[in-house]
Amino acid sequence: MTGRALLLFSCLNAGMAVTIAAQSSVTIYSDGRVLHRRNLPVRLPAGVSTHRLELGQMDPGSLVALDEGVVVTGASYDAAVDESNTLRRSIGQRLTFAVRGATGTRDTVTAEVIGVDPERYRLGNGRIAFERPGTPLFPAELVLLDPSLSVAVRSDRARQGFGLGFFSSGASWSANYSVLLGSRNAARIAGYAAIQPGSLRLADAEVQLLAGNVGQAAKGRPMADGMVLRAATPTMEQAATAEQVGEAHLYTLPARLTFVPGVETTALLFDPATTSYERSYTVRGQLPYWGGLPQYGEEATEPVVVTYLLKRPLKTDFGDRPVPAGIVRLYERYGQGRAQLIGEANVGHSAAGQDLRVDAGSAFDLTARRTQTTYETRQEGRRTVATASYSVVVSNAKDSAVVVDVLEQRAGEWSVISSSIPPEKVSSTITRFRVRVPAKGDGTVSYRVRVVW
Repeated sequence: MTGRALLLFSCLNAGMAVTIAAQSSVTIYSDGRVLHRRNLPVRLPAGVSTHRLELGQMDPGSLVALDEGVVVTGASYDAAVDESNTLRRSIGQRLTFAVRGATGTRDTVTAEVIGVDPERYRLGNGRIAFERPGTPLFPAELVLLDPSLSVAVRSDRARQGFGLGFFSSGASWSANYSVLLGSRNAARIAGYAAIQPGSLRLADAEVQLLAGNVGQAAKGRPMADGMVLRAATPTMEQAATAEQVGEAHLYTLPARLTFVPGVETTALLFDPATTSYERSYTVRGQLPYWGGLPQYGEEATEPVVVTYLLKRPLKTDFGDRPVPAGIVRLYERYGQGRAQLIGEANVGHSAAGQDLRVDAGSAFDLTARRTQTTYETRQEGRRTVATASYSVVVSNAKDSAVVVDVLEQRAGEWSVISSSIPPEKVSSTITRFRVRVPAKGDGTVSYRVRVVW
């Protein structure tokens, strides 16, 4: 037996919790869960044995042996590393307390801890106090530096180590995409994963990131989360490899990582790819989606929303890969070739072949004014029928002509009776008017609707 193995075996037999220098592999879910896989250099005899380990925060109910022939038969988990629980472990013992004397000098007294909630102490003269006589100085053996796990394991044979899996919470990751818009409607996009470790502390770990909506059962008790600070580490040079697992997608990072609570890590999800894009302008309608149609007496100024559609056709580098939900940032070069942020938006999970739609904000040089020009209602039995006319004027301060989509959207029974531009029925709830607006000029659409409720 080696010296290290002998020391480990002696510590386990002595009932001490041992911090294991284990080979670590983790899968981080975007919802905050972390699946740990540890290869522990702990000797297992044939049969049942008990081991005390310090593996950090975990959900002890999720413990699972990763080797055939090994079964976890039971576990006891103590995560109470705070002062109040350390004091609870001290019940029945005499502690030393630091006190400050009348002249400002420091001294110590001893007292027996006889209870907590409320705290009670037996002083040297036998009397009971409900206040601490000073600042408690705990013996090292009563203080947990890390949560402690006592696990019972049954093995079919003697082994030099075994694999243990479990879940913890607190860490998470999110996808970020940088899109540089170029000439001729070409864009270059790169994807990154920002990993927030929370309370996760690991050294030299293999890391996988899982994207998708994986079901999660309700927990009986919350697990501790760590505070996340935004201190980014250098970006990894190589991209992750992707594969499908069940109905989710898994990204394996090419290099092992070390996690320290509060330090965020950035990793490349995929190498930059080039794709085409389309830019469109939209003015949203005034019709309420449900309920009655009110009368509007004043002209309303409406924003002209700018949208970029990043094309992802199949059999292309960018189109064939799934895109996890995240934040898309759009950049455009100007002046001396400097890149400037022109839009930022959240996008949902996008399967291969699905285009990315990014609403980048409102156009500065395009404005829209909407006016309700007529309004009438009448009763048809229990139903109310309203007809209303609208005029939308779009002004263009640009040096080039644009096309602006004016959308009206409503559920239930409604229709466009007449319009100056042919309406396009996009769906059962959406009707679109495509307004051509000349450079330095105005474009107008007028239409009349019938609404029943």
